[in-house]
Amino acid sequence: MPNNGPICVALAGNPNCGKTTLFNNLTGASQHVGNYPGVTIERIEGDCEHEGVKITIVDLPGTYSLTTYTPEERVARQYVLDEHPDVVVNVLDSSNLERNLYLTIQLMELGVPLILAFNMSDIAEARGIKFDEARLSEFFGAPIVRMIGSKNVGCEELLDTVIHFTRGADRPVPAALNYGQDIEEALARLQERIAGSRNIVHDVPERWLALKLLEGDDHYLEEFEAAGDREIVALARSLREKIE
Repeated sequence: MPNNGPICVALAGNPNCGKTTLFNNLTGASQHVGNYPGVTIERIEGDCEHEGVKITIVDLPGTYSLTTYTPEERVARQYVLDEHPDVVVNVLDSSNLERNLYLTIQLMELGVPLILAFNMSDIAEARGIKFDEARLSEFFGAPIVRMIGSKNVGCEELLDTVIHFTRGADRPVPAALNYGQDIEEALARLQERIAGSRNIVHDVPERWLALKLLEGDDHYLEEFEAAGDREIVALARSLREKIE
């Protein structure tokens, strides 16, 4: 359903991708700092208005993934899962794109509404790096906006894209990822078992849960253990050992 009220945007990205500079450009002095419950990690929010639309922007902690190895990863993931922002803007250092794409793939697998902000595009251009943005956008199921955060370039286009994206514009369907036969077979077995589990309910794709269990994500392993789904946990560990 299109969002006709205020819009909530979460900024996600690796450390040093220019995310905080972009956040400051968008929100100016309209910022609020608190803490996430139970941790000392700061929760930084700001507001802006564009084309008469109020937009709240949350600057998530810099993180390389959504697997809960660190408190920052845990906070970022739980915010996206629990708060359901209208769109996640994944800020990427486009001069070093490959390193940034692991987080992008995880957001893609999670199925969240996604916009990709190709930051530091001037550095990428100076290095002779070119992108087929149409194909990348189609693959990730996400619009791409070129930005130069250090020069405050691209903010207007990003906000235009946020409004258009959340007002019911046709959203491309991301490509289906294939991790190879061994991993795909393991994921299929886990998804089948997860689908048959009645002890635990998650508002996330079953494939995402299967991936996290196969990765050895302690958070989800502990949840399934606590819910009595020890067979799923044992299967995940067995499959992971076989793949390794």
